[in-house]
Amino acid sequence: MSNSSLIKYTKLSPNHSGARTHAIDRITPHCVVGQCSVETLGEIFAQKSRQASCNYGIGPDGRIGLYVEEKNRSWCSSSNANDQRAVTIECASAATAPYAFKDSVYNKLIELCVDICKRNGKSKLLWINDKTKALNYEPKAGEMILTVHQWFANKSCPGAWLMARMDDLASKVTAKLGESSENSKQNAKEKNGTLYRVQTGAYSQKAHAETQLAKVKKAGFDTCIVKSGNLYKIQVGAYSNKSNAESMAEKLKKAGFDTYITTDAGEAVSSASIKKSVTEVAKEVIAGKWGNGEERKKKLEAAGYNFEEVQKKVNALIK
Repeated sequence: MSNSSLIKYTKLSPNHSGARTHAIDRITPHCVVGQCSVETLGEIFAQKSRQASCNYGIGPDGRIGLYVEEKNRSWCSSSNANDQRAVTIECASAATAPYAFKDSVYNKLIELCVDICKRNGKSKLLWINDKTKALNYEPKAGEMILTVHQWFANKSCPGAWLMARMDDLASKVTAKLGESSENSKQNAKEKNGTLYRVQTGAYSQKAHAETQLAKVKKAGFDTCIVKSGNLYKIQVGAYSNKSNAESMAEKLKKAGFDTYITTDAGEAVSSASIKKSVTEVAKEVIAGKWGNGEERKKKLEAAGYNFEEVQKKVNALIK
């Protein structure tokens, strides 16, 4: 799990709970209640007695500070459940209600949210202006949701100014994510005509995909879940150059993951896999890892397995 490349200042706080217990699918922006620089925020959160922190902070000049790495849970929203899954951002604001942000801060917040979504495999940022509905909503693959501090504590944070703009924030971030995704795909196709996707697992059940996602992330790979038809696929990069895709596949192989490469159209073109017994593969097929029908056949053959042999074992196990 990486940190933002937009960071201009770093002062890591001791106030955090270590590695997250939930994948990132929320962003929680806060108001600082003052025009604090990123350096001042760093000094504040460096104090153990404060018992508070955040992942990122944005100063009045639009610079971004890092205080708790994205892989770790900050102490920011008065909610363990929220902070385990949210990237928290303190934003410089006016010291009095409605706690307005400068344009430099708001524009940088949009940019940072786009960056967080992209690195965590999200293509859409949602704002649901209803606490109960929002907190009970389970984001779909590719979705990130906005939450606010006032839902978890008797506070006005992030203030009326930003609350009135949460829908605007979500809309602008989603629009920029769409532009980025389309540009990326177009550039790749213009260069090579094909986009090679490195994947390690395809599951019919989202829960199984999320378990694999956590394992791959824990191994140090940036990854995401991509929904394709009725399958949830674990993707670790998409490349216009096949050799780059193969290089990533080899890294995954060395880390202990079966991998395969597909084209943008979903055609299996090569693999880098750790050979397993026919029985092991058959059990994975039954669990939904290898897909169905022709897709299953392509994946198994691309990974070096005999489709008929595996299918025969599947039938035997089911009986």
